[in-house]
Amino acid sequence: MVFGLIRSAIHHHNQLMDTYGDPRVKDWLLMGSPLPTIFLSLAYVFIVKYLGPKLMENRKPFQLRKAIIVYNACMVAFSSWIVYEGVTWGWAAGVSFRCEPCDFSNSPRALRVASCAWWYFFSKLVEFIDTFFFVLRKKNNQISTLHVTHHAIMPIGVWFGASLYPGGQAVFFGILNSFVHVIMYSYYLLAALGPEFKKYLWWKKYLTIIQLVQFVLIFFHTMQLFFIDCAVPILFGYLISGYAALFIALFSRF
Repeated sequence: MVFGLIRSAIHHHNQLMDTYGDPRVKDWLLMGSPLPTIFLSLAYVFIVKYLGPKLMENRKPFQLRKAIIVYNACMVAFSSWIVYEGVTWGWAAGVSFRCEPCDFSNSPRALRVASCAWWYFFSKLVEFIDTFFFVLRKKNNQISTLHVTHHAIMPIGVWFGASLYPGGQAVFFGILNSFVHVIMYSYYLLAALGPEFKKYLWWKKYLTIIQLVQFVLIFFHTMQLFFIDCAVPILFGYLISGYAALFIALFSRF
């Protein structure tokens, strides 16, 4: 029975990739199958919820101020670049806010958008470092269910977009989420610079609201797929709106 389930899973996995996989990106790093990304997300959860805290249990917290400053500055720059690429090769190049099928051609613009989608996916893996810093600094109270859930499932969801539908309707999600991350990592950067910058952090109370507004906008932007005649696969409507609804629920309780 177990082997039958495994064979069935492998069959459906291969069918998914053969039917829906974008041949332009299938040979790019981690794009050939969702399994490595799922494994990385599960490993992340295991490390930050069990292994990391266990290893740090009888150790002093690391002082990582300089590393955190450099990391947050890099993430501000990285997220800003993704926003720039998405706007330049997406919206500014004619991608609509309404129904927008993905361009699967090998044109320079289409390939640039697909590349941007891959880098956006890669940024979701890099963001695991957020939680690794918490573990090393023994800030276990900040390793919340919301935080871990958000970081663990985002790479998996974004993988489906980057490998199966890198562009079109999904551009809105990537640009808006990256823009919000510019704001978030700017806050983390200022906070890491020291007490003298505390006076510039008056807007901390708005961060959760910004996150919520982001997912509400993504949810309603995606819902149009259910009410208009559009060539975007409805599967992505369910996937993106489902993610947005989950995070609206989680951030509402934060």
